[in-house]
Amino acid sequence: MVTAAGARRATSTAAGDQPAGRVDPAASRRLRLKPGTGWDDVLARAQTAAPEAFRDGRLLNLWGGTWRATGVPLSSSVSPVDGRPIAGPPMIELGEAREAIGAALADHRAWRDVPLAERAARVAATVDALDAHRDTLAQLLVWEIGKPWRLARTDVDRAIDGVRWYLDEIGGMVAGRASLPGPVSNIASWNYPMSVLMHAMLVQVLAGNAAIAKTPTDGGAACLTLACALAHRAGLPVSLVSGPGSRLSGALVRAPEIGALAFVGGRSAGGQVAAALVDTGKRHFLEQEGLNAWGIWEFSQWDLLAGHLRKGFEYAKQRCTAYPRYVVQRQLFDEFLRMYLPVVESIRFGHPLAVGADDEDLPDLDFGPLINSVKAAELASRVDEAIAKGGVPLYRGSLADGRFLSGQDTAAYATPTAILSPPTSCALHHAEPFGPVDTIVLVDSEAELLAAMNASNGALVASLACDDEDKARRMSAELAAFKIGINKPRSRGDRAEPFGGRGASWKGAFVGGEHLVHAVTVGSDPHEHLYGNFPSYSLYPET
Repeated sequence: MVTAAGARRATSTAAGDQPAGRVDPAASRRLRLKPGTGWDDVLARAQTAAPEAFRDGRLLNLWGGTWRATGVPLSSSVSPVDGRPIAGPPMIELGEAREAIGAALADHRAWRDVPLAERAARVAATVDALDAHRDTLAQLLVWEIGKPWRLARTDVDRAIDGVRWYLDEIGGMVAGRASLPGPVSNIASWNYPMSVLMHAMLVQVLAGNAAIAKTPTDGGAACLTLACALAHRAGLPVSLVSGPGSRLSGALVRAPEIGALAFVGGRSAGGQVAAALVDTGKRHFLEQEGLNAWGIWEFSQWDLLAGHLRKGFEYAKQRCTAYPRYVVQRQLFDEFLRMYLPVVESIRFGHPLAVGADDEDLPDLDFGPLINSVKAAELASRVDEAIAKGGVPLYRGSLADGRFLSGQDTAAYATPTAILSPPTSCALHHAEPFGPVDTIVLVDSEAELLAAMNASNGALVASLACDDEDKARRMSAELAAFKIGINKPRSRGDRAEPFGGRGASWKGAFVGGEHLVHAVTVGSDPHEHLYGNFPSYSLYPET
């Protein structure tokens, strides 16, 4: 048996051991930045592709069909990859946001009368342009949000492939339906700018609406600027503005011109948005976080579970469908640990663009940095709190195991970590860490297992690992999660697959397939019930 004490590897903080967040040159193994992938190189390619959207190295806002050098660029915008300054979003004021909403309404009124065939042709042209600039979009994501190269390309590809599916299916989805009275407002988190935010905007436009988006303040602004420039060139009614949500919410959430609001983010911000919408009657779909959990009960297929758990560390678990909680039958803990520790030790992380030779392929990492150094420090503090209050550190990785450049700033990096039995008084017991930190809870009964898996008042996904699949399906009926996997993980899904959440993890209409289109169109029945999670009624699919 592998013991926790024998496997634990201590580090001073999740941000690393070296002073001032710097890597020891001896640990860099002569890695270098791959030629042509530097921030200045990538930004130059974006500016060449869409010079109208960039000016002297800064990003512009788009509304009313015009790129505008308005707003003050975020002065502290740095790349989480190595702390270097990068172009930040231009932060506008509330009055400018209201002007942008008015322009989006004018765009909407013109666009809703455009025949579906022409809308589809322009969206198809946009998708082809995104495909042509795929690598530039992906490399912007690497620098802006720290996604490893493979995952950044996947984010772009999922947007392209997903919208192409809608182009094939849209006719039946909009039959007998009309666009909303006003444009769709989009406020999304930074982690999936293309496959969530840009994908949603293009489907909203395809369905007959204008779309306006706020760039995530923490990252993804340059990628979205290029993507929206390509959409605007194809004649699509898209607008892109930047600014703090607290400052712009009066326009982007409550403005009477808005026909629907799409939100992706945390529960704190989502709760504020929901409160602002309570008396407006607006269409809305608010995706919020939840503590997604794997339950392990009367299980023996450890090789199968190991593969799922390793893949789960992708992008440092900075995903709304990541699984940071494992609820394990106490009698199985030794077998779980024998499987789990080699998995977590095998995780590959570091600088996403570091290579050993100029002609070497970019590394296939599980994750790079967290979104910023503040988040890394916050996560380290939560880990320290859990241990100080009695949690058991099963595993703590070391930055010495990462791939970094000599002297590189690593302040935004966190290492794989696992805490056994986080106390109920600490944040890691109830909240999603949004980083490469797992918490493990031991239970002795099915009732305890289900209660521990439901610790966060609703989740987007959950999974049960159990040899008796009939028993797992019976237990799954008690789980407060939208999608439930039996001996497999669940994800957001693509194409026709619906997506939503239970409890506090979701408010409003569900999305995916025809549900996304129905959420941004109206049928002949003015009192139609959308498929979703609303205060007055709830509709959920069979799991």
